[in-house]
Amino acid sequence: MNALQRRPKLIATDLDGTIVAHYGKISQRTRDAFHAAHEVGIEIFYVTGRPPRWMPEIADAFSFGQSICGNGALHYDIHNQKVLEEWLMPVDAQIETINRLRLAIPNISFAVEWHNYFHREKEYVPRWDVGLDNVGVHDITEIIESPALKILARLSNQELSSDEMLAIAKRELEGVASVTHSNSHDSLLEINANGISKGATLSKLAERIGITAEESVSFGDNPNDFTMLAWAGRSWAMADGHPEGAQHAKFVAEPHIEDGVAKVIEELLELPE
Repeated sequence: MNALQRRPKLIATDLDGTIVAHYGKISQRTRDAFHAAHEVGIEIFYVTGRPPRWMPEIADAFSFGQSICGNGALHYDIHNQKVLEEWLMPVDAQIETINRLRLAIPNISFAVEWHNYFHREKEYVPRWDVGLDNVGVHDITEIIESPALKILARLSNQELSSDEMLAIAKRELEGVASVTHSNSHDSLLEINANGISKGATLSKLAERIGITAEESVSFGDNPNDFTMLAWAGRSWAMADGHPEGAQHAKFVAEPHIEDGVAKVIEELLELPE
């Protein structure tokens, strides 16, 4: 019997739109499924685009597991609120990224994310971090002085979709930075240091604890999850996620609002060790 027919040794899951509903709730069935997996010794990784400051609710919901934040930029201990390792975006790459995208996508504006804060341009209209930077600057490059978790690039008037922006940015930023998005309707890109992604960091951390891709499963719903879905021996894209998800995953899970991930985990726990 090969690893793909056995209970996994590692479960990696995206959060928002995968196990966290868009209104912020994690169902009891989902909590129970992850708890049962943890109880039989399965390693749990919460792999998210979120910065550390958005992780307390996950720590409250789950008393176990490791976290990868910022789309692969941080290995983060959510229970002790401690950065364990980081792969940040250098200053020169930040400046080069911003300059290239300004030329390629008219009206684009930027914010820069650090561990526990972010700064934005005046034209950048925040959706989640309202109140963190109420002033903004005219040109974000004026205040970039240190490596960053990630750059956020937005079209505040939604002239292009996130998918359309991503197609342009991938071409413009090849060899400079890694770019993705986590919401098709938000006209927002998320940009990391070159080579950094959820899949790359998850692979690195799994290897350190002696677990292979074949012994791992992953769940996700959007392009920032695709590298992680492609890496794991068994992976599930959410049925209510990005339409291209199924091209990168091995299977499709029921919608997140119907406890799709929990249902798969319940079945996986029935497999032999």
